[in-house]
Amino acid sequence: MSQSLSIPPPTSSAERRAVDTAAPRVPAVVRDLGLLLARVLLGVIMMAHGWQKLVTNGLDATAGMFGSAGVPMPQVAAALAAGIELGGGALLVLGLLTPLAGLAVAAVLAGAFVFVHAGQGLFASDGGWELVAALGLASVVFALVGPGRLSLDALLRRRRARA
Repeated sequence: MSQSLSIPPPTSSAERRAVDTAAPRVPAVVRDLGLLLARVLLGVIMMAHGWQKLVTNGLDATAGMFGSAGVPMPQVAAALAAGIELGGGALLVLGLLTPLAGLAVAAVLAGAFVFVHAGQGLFASDGGWELVAALGLASVVFALVGPGRLSLDALLRRRRARA
């Protein structure tokens, strides 16, 4: 006969707060400034990669590279990747539709990992996957935790709450 270990749910508000916050408390303004800085940096990086695909290299060259890497429908994939990187990056900068933007950017980076970087080792200097993994993880984190209070998402949420 096996016994299952049952942990009773927290009963007091202090116990609930302790369970909800495994990390040490930081002032809300510090957390929000950190989220803003990380979100803007990630967004700018993504916008730069989208601009590179669209303008600097051009969609035809990007599609050619995608085709040689085995990406299905390389013309469509190049346009989608450039658009998501540019648009998703801009949405991250603004903190607007953040869960959607984070997931869309993460999906593009997952494709980059699978088709281009997975077999190249770890280091980005060798074509490896470290950069796409870090950017993809950051995108997923924003999709999960949101953009913070210094964002258009938070502003719209506050306005809806007042209405």
